[in-house]
Amino acid sequence: MTAAGAGGTDTAAEWRPRPLTVPSEGLPTSVVVYEVGPRDGLQAEPDLIPTPLKAELCRRLYSAGVRDLEVTSFVPPSWIPQLEDAADVVAAIEPPPGARAVALVTNSRGLDRAREAGLSEVSVVVSATEAFAHANLNASRQAALDRGASLTAEAVASGLRVRGYVSMSFGDPWEGAVDGGVVAESAAALHGAGCSTVALGDTIGVATPGQVEAVLDRVAVAGVPRAALALHLHDTYGQALANVLAALRVGVREFDASIGGLGRCPYARGATGNLATEDLVWMLDGLGIETGLDLGALARTTRWFSQQRGIEAPSRVSRALAAADAASDQSPLEAPPT
Repeated sequence: MTAAGAGGTDTAAEWRPRPLTVPSEGLPTSVVVYEVGPRDGLQAEPDLIPTPLKAELCRRLYSAGVRDLEVTSFVPPSWIPQLEDAADVVAAIEPPPGARAVALVTNSRGLDRAREAGLSEVSVVVSATEAFAHANLNASRQAALDRGASLTAEAVASGLRVRGYVSMSFGDPWEGAVDGGVVAESAAALHGAGCSTVALGDTIGVATPGQVEAVLDRVAVAGVPRAALALHLHDTYGQALANVLAALRVGVREFDASIGGLGRCPYARGATGNLATEDLVWMLDGLGIETGLDLGALARTTRWFSQQRGIEAPSRVSRALAAADAASDQSPLEAPPT
C-alpha cells in the first residue's frame, strides 16, 4: 500500500494534502461555483491594482477551471475607483469556450458600457434593507428594486443574460435583523423580471444554517425555484461553509466565492472577506461534489496574486497548502495518516 492508500500512487515524499472523498447522502453530484474575486474581491481594496494584473488574474482563474466568472463592474468611477478600468479588463481577456464573463451594472449607462464591451451577461443588485439601499445604491429600497427589475428587463430584451443579487438578505449593520418576507419579495421581483439566477447575499457574514434554510423556504414560497437560487456568502463569523452545507441539503446548487477569500463590502461596517474559493472547493471535493475546478491551481493562483501585491490572502486552505509545499521543499514528508 502506498502513502495515498490502497489504489493510490503517491509515495510519502510526493504526498500533498487533499480532502478524502466521502459523499453524504442527499447532496448533489455537481454544483456551480461562481467566482467573484476580480470584481467583489477587489472593489474595496485600497491600492489601485494595475489593469494587466487584474486581467492576468482572470486568465489564471479560467486556467484553473473557472467557467463562471464575474470579471468587473461598470459603475461610476466616483463610486468605486478600483473598477474604473472595467472596459480595459474585459478587452484584455478571452474566456475559454463555454465560459462566462459577467459584469455588474447599476444603471442604464453601465448596461450600455457592458454591451459596448462585448459582454453577453450582466448582473444587477438590489437591497433587502432601506439603510443599505441608501448607502450602496443611492435610492430607497423600493426604488432600487424597481431600477434593478427595469435594468433586468432591458438587458433581457436586448439578448443579454442577467444574474441578480439581493444584498443584506440575512442581516444589516444598521438595521439588524432582516425581514425574510422582504428578501422573498425582492428575489421574486428579480426572477420575474428575467434574472436567470438570484443570489441571496449574506453581505456582512452573520447568517447561520437554520436562518439560511428559513430564508430559502420563504423565497421558494414566493415562487422562485431552488434551481434559480444562489448564495453569496461572507465569512465574517466563520459560518460560510456551514451555510453552504445547509443550502445544499435543501436544493441550492450555485455558490459565490472569491479566490483567496478576498473582498469585503465597502459600505458594510465589520464585513470581512468573501467565502474563499479554495475553502469551498476543499469541502465540495471532500463530499464528492464535482465543480470542475482544480484545487491546486486555485491555491497557486492565490499565492501568485498575494505575492504580486505583498498581502497574504485570508484563505485557510491556501495558507495550509502553501505551508505544506514549503515543508516538502525542505525535507521529505512523513506518510499521511491512513
